Amino acid sequence: MSTPPFLTLPGCARALRLPTARGEFAALVAEPAGAARGTALLVPGFTGSKEDFIALLEPLAAAGHRVVAVDQRGQYETGGPADPAAYAVAELGRDVRALAEALTETLTDGGPLHLLGHSFGGQVAREAVLAAEGPLPWASLTLLSTGPGPIDPAEAARTKLLVDALVTMELEPIWQVMQQMEKAPAEPLAAPVAEFLHRRWLANVPQALSTMGSHLVSAPDRVGELAEVRLPKLVVSGVQDYAWPVEEQARMAERLGARLVVVEGAGHSPNAEQPAATAAALAAFWG
Repeated sequence: MSTPPFLTLPGCARALRLPTARGEFAALVAEPAGAARGTALLVPGFTGSKEDFIALLEPLAAAGHRVVAVDQRGQYETGGPADPAAYAVAELGRDVRALAEALTETLTDGGPLHLLGHSFGGQVAREAVLAAEGPLPWASLTLLSTGPGPIDPAEAARTKLLVDALVTMELEPIWQVMQQMEKAPAEPLAAPVAEFLHRRWLANVPQALSTMGSHLVSAPDRVGELAEVRLPKLVVSGVQDYAWPVEEQARMAERLGARLVVVEGAGHSPNAEQPAATAAALAAFWG
């Protein structure tokens, strides 16, 4: 679970609901001061939300990029049906393609559209690219703290416990158990951030959590297919990662023929833990 360092939107950003052919998605949109060099669509991971990218908004806009961070279907302020099938990776990939179409029509002003997925969101972005028909709407793909297949066995065991718990337990008691199991952070979270994490958790659609979690423990390796797609690719990781070992992400980058950027001082969420360095790497790649 990514923990945003703060929640106040910078002056360049606003919250809105983005209409698409597959429904509305809650989004944060940051605009550069001048003409945009392009637009970046940021897709969050399992148990995450658009706020996971909040610390990237200002530095990326300052570098000239329009940034659109969204809640996926079933996450936080987007919502969704109580149907597990609605959250299959193929369906979420269709959502990403619908978002790309909407952005191409309304926000990009003809500039390039870049796609970034964090963690589980990276596998959704991969699905969107692989299932696209005709010319790709994206100018590049960035996989941030994402692996080629299932998550690390230890993390998979914890995720399987969560999926099993969702069958019989409500989200609030699961949250309380999770808090008891979590190691205390080195520095206590600011009260607004702690309250947000709790509120976000309760806003998730349980069926979305279950389906997404089940995917993570058994995800297929589709790196070979993705390597065949003629699209510039970047892999970004922290120096350590509980979900996919950094060495595994490095091998994935090699298989993709992609550059690997390792963000010093970051773990599974460089976007939240080291946003300045992460934004600099992204802006250099998109440029």
